[in-house]
Amino acid sequence: MYGLYDRATSFDYKVPFDLPKRYVNGKDKLVLSTPFNFVTTTDIIGGNSGSPMVNWIGDVVGLIFDGNIQSLVGDFVYDSYQNCAVAVHTGAMKEALKKFYGAQKLVDELMGH
Repeated sequence: MYGLYDRATSFDYKVPFDLPKRYVNGKDKLVLSTPFNFVTTTDIIGGNSGSPMVNWIGDVVGLIFDGNIQSLVGDFVYDSYQNCAVAVHTGAMKEALKKFYGAQKLVDELMGH
């Protein structure tokens, strides 16, 4: 999550790098080493936003929210050297839910506790 704040401060919190007030005020609540986003060569197409990212043992590790322009033609062609899928890491979602939104019960439910 450190990169989120690094980018925002590097651009003086100006659009599109501004952050919601609760993120600015709550920075000291976070574990900044928590992963935020990651990129994979997962074969996606337009409309996959919201799809879970699952690792090789079946754990949900993220949620797809974007892809590069090469992924747009995924209905017809896939190139593992160019296609990229972008996902938010489950660690970032848990941090935000707990520390910014006070949703510990939801986190517990999602984690099966």
